[in-house]
Amino acid sequence: MATINFGGVEEHVVTREEFPLKKARTILQSETIAVLGYGVQGPGQALNLRDNGFRVIVGQRPDSASWRKAEADGWVAGETLFGLEEAAERGTILANLLSDAGQIAVWPTLKPYLTAGKTLYFSHGFGITFNDQTGIIPPADVDVVLVAPKGSGTSLRRLFVAGGGLNSSFAVYQDATGHAYEKAVALGIGVGSGYLFETDFRKEVYSDLTGERGVLMGALAGIIEAQYQVLRQRGHSPSEAFNETVEELTQSLVPLVGENGMDWMFSNCSVTAQRGALDWKGRFREATLPVLNELYDSVASGQEAARTIQRGSTPGYRQELEAELKEVRDSELWQTGATVRELRSRAAEKVETEEAYALTANGN
Repeated sequence: MATINFGGVEEHVVTREEFPLKKARTILQSETIAVLGYGVQGPGQALNLRDNGFRVIVGQRPDSASWRKAEADGWVAGETLFGLEEAAERGTILANLLSDAGQIAVWPTLKPYLTAGKTLYFSHGFGITFNDQTGIIPPADVDVVLVAPKGSGTSLRRLFVAGGGLNSSFAVYQDATGHAYEKAVALGIGVGSGYLFETDFRKEVYSDLTGERGVLMGALAGIIEAQYQVLRQRGHSPSEAFNETVEELTQSLVPLVGENGMDWMFSNCSVTAQRGALDWKGRFREATLPVLNELYDSVASGQEAARTIQRGSTPGYRQELEAELKEVRDSELWQTGATVRELRSRAAEKVETEEAYALTANGN
């Protein structure tokens, strides 16, 4: 492990320098990794593991859209693509990448295939941490590990293809063989992680659920809606309200923060923007701290897990979800966004056409 200073706190992390891909391959050379589920994380992790030289098979419900997607990605029925039960039987590492609801539903079917010495792998601590609600209690004679990329499977794959990697957390819940730790790290390297930081299943799911409901999605969506509403109510046009709320955020400022940090972004804005942001950020912090503490308490108490399980298992939930998403999609805010994205795309196409014309005119 490398020791790295994070804002004045030293942490131990695993990087590719001290744990190269060759070492990961050696540790897992006798293993068959069965990726169960081909939805959000499954494709990215399975393809990255395969391309990194590991023995990988995919388990998915036959004749489903995900089965057809797996075939389109090059997995071959009867060779590297199987039904869930057959893949679980063939695999020595069962990567349970089904949705949280899917994991609960499939657990009674999956558990018999977790024979002594196998490894049960997760990318989310939900099922294990809230096992009083999920019923997911692994046998005592299997390893139970976690690698959680900090982003979607699509991002994981895109960065891998580009030669990069998402940072991931990893954890060991149960070490039956004495090799769970090295297997977890090897899997983290195998799926294409940039670096790995150690956590435990409980902390992973607490931080993940808080982040999703907070800054990453829930709070972001809520504050966008609030600012857009204020601007519209004060007489600004939809395009102006959207551009000042979403377009500049996503296309200009957030990329700068990701590349160089918040201070760099501040220092590369106008003095007016700098002063206003520095003066007001504390007000927003103090206003949202109570909400975020309430959110964390709800996660830690299991209330968020209970609501997720209850709502996700309600008959007709998919139709209710689509109605909620349609309301968002059809709102003036995001209809405006669709138009702005179309205009942005047309502008980019025009630039590409003009550049191609200029090259042709110059004889290149």
